[in-house]
Amino acid sequence: MSSQAVLMGGGVRSTGERQKLLAAILVGVIGPQVFIVQPGFVQGLVSQLGFDSHGAGYVASIEVWGITSTTVLMTFFAHRFDWRRTIIVSLLVTAIANALCIGVHDHAYFIALRFLAGVGAGSLISLSFTVIGLTSNPDRNFGVLISCVLLYGAVVLYLMPSAYAHTGMTGILGFFALFPLTALPFVKALPRNGHADSAAAPDAVNVGAALKSSAVLAMFCYFMSQGAVWAYLFLIGTAAGLGEQHVATGLMLSQVTGVAGALIPAVIGHRFGRWRPLSIGILGGAACLLFLRGEMSYARYAFWVCLYNLFWNMTHPFLLGSMASFDRSGRVVAYAVAAQMLGLAIGPALAAATLSPGGYTNVNQIGLALFVASWIMILPPVLVHARRRVAMV
Repeated sequence: MSSQAVLMGGGVRSTGERQKLLAAILVGVIGPQVFIVQPGFVQGLVSQLGFDSHGAGYVASIEVWGITSTTVLMTFFAHRFDWRRTIIVSLLVTAIANALCIGVHDHAYFIALRFLAGVGAGSLISLSFTVIGLTSNPDRNFGVLISCVLLYGAVVLYLMPSAYAHTGMTGILGFFALFPLTALPFVKALPRNGHADSAAAPDAVNVGAALKSSAVLAMFCYFMSQGAVWAYLFLIGTAAGLGEQHVATGLMLSQVTGVAGALIPAVIGHRFGRWRPLSIGILGGAACLLFLRGEMSYARYAFWVCLYNLFWNMTHPFLLGSMASFDRSGRVVAYAVAAQMLGLAIGPALAAATLSPGGYTNVNQIGLALFVASWIMILPPVLVHARRRVAMV
């Protein structure tokens, strides 16, 4: 099923609306273009630029901190900016920062440029998510967005080892510099602000400040876990005795299963509720981490990373759709996206700080604990929302 077909089936009523959503999806893919292939990028930092595993983790973290800084700013100031101009500037900043990284051997300068690239990417993520979060079927449209992000990630992750072999980091960084420029002709399809285009999700119910806070904290914990684990999945594979291409192939396959996971909410929306798929997705992802440790065959590694990515990407749209349903203003979505990026920023650094000489067991343990915490915190607002919706019918 194509993304356009899903969008048309999800209540997108006009050509202009479809163009707006498709433009938002393109921008939403470009924003996390480096993060979604972070395991391969971290491997390149180690094998091509001479970072050790600790240093590579901190580089991954500083880039996400750049994304987070802009995402948090946009939470409070997006209504004051022209969204189109902001996106154009952000696309150019992202492109220039990646281009300037080519040929850089000074680690401090490289880290500073990665932060700048993150700053440019942050508003792309924030605004694209905001546009999609205020549509009439956010679960479905977020599922389409995440499916497209994963398809991009599957292709790029698979090609990264070959790119490193033929061009080193130059080819990868050149691609990251050019890809943002492809969105410039489509920015005109996006709204200038959210006032004229905002439409609360049909099932939106105000659940109160305490439950909204619990939901946002759940988002923070869930993505702190993802940030910790995702940054080291490539190195977990190589530490298990697998070759780089085997690991890259396993991660590429996991992106494909991730697409399948994201298409679950894209196809079914919230007709079966949210607490069941959220419980299956969050706890299922936690269970996978119990098996991604020690020496592994290629089949075992590929199976568990595929299942892990399926659960992650089934859960993410349901989380975002839940946030959109907790009030009628769209503010919870903005806070949740900021919490998501904050968690992703802290996660790799937290994992790097707890690495042990024996391997990556501590990374898995941190990820598992944070998954369980996020599940405990998301259940109360989701269940209260469901009860109030039933009472209103």
